[in-house]
Amino acid sequence: MAAVECIVDCGRGESLSFADDLLSGLGSSCVVVGKNHGVASETTTYSLIFKCLEPDSFYKFTLYALDSRGRRSEPSTVTMRTSCPLIDDIKAEEIAETIYSLFNGYTSGKEQQTAYNILMEISSPMVYRVIHHYNSHYEKFGDFGWRSEDELGPRKAHLILKRLDNVSDRCASLLHSAYIQSHTDSVLYFICRMEETRPTGMVWYSTLHDAKVTCDEKLMSVPRNIYGDTKLW
Repeated sequence: MAAVECIVDCGRGESLSFADDLLSGLGSSCVVVGKNHGVASETTTYSLIFKCLEPDSFYKFTLYALDSRGRRSEPSTVTMRTSCPLIDDIKAEEIAETIYSLFNGYTSGKEQQTAYNILMEISSPMVYRVIHHYNSHYEKFGDFGWRSEDELGPRKAHLILKRLDNVSDRCASLLHSAYIQSHTDSVLYFICRMEETRPTGMVWYSTLHDAKVTCDEKLMSVPRNIYGDTKLW
């Protein structure tokens, strides 16, 4: 069987060697190994789990292999876009109700400042969702844009609404969903180390299957949002 040394170019000036970095235990804390046993007993499939990617961002990964003579294979390239930033939809609806209460009736300077501070302290996607809930429940009393300008003044209202420019069209569309539910997945990954060390950069002469690698299982919680027109639970 040919030698296998996999190199991952993360597209941002960082390259990781599957053997030198990940299996040896010397790799980045942001990238860990996932391992799935194949259908055949002699086959093991390794995956890479990236833990530190920014939400709603494009990433390009290039994978290539070196054989026992140091020859590089044709690269395989994957371009992906990460999921939208997480929001707490229950909290967003609560904030919308709070803003309505602060705007309702006579609004003192203290109440105006409280509303402004709340809307400037939460994330831009949360502002988007708060406005969605506000207009869904209270638009008959004036939509959010008009009420915020009336209560806070044009300058502060503009600063709040300007934050919506930070939300991509893709995420904005999802933030208009009827329901956004929070869910947490449990993902198994491994912290590995090789029992036999070798000089960094040396060509990998044996197969990964033959390498003496010890891995400790770890469990990682991965929160995500589920968007839809109906509740799943």
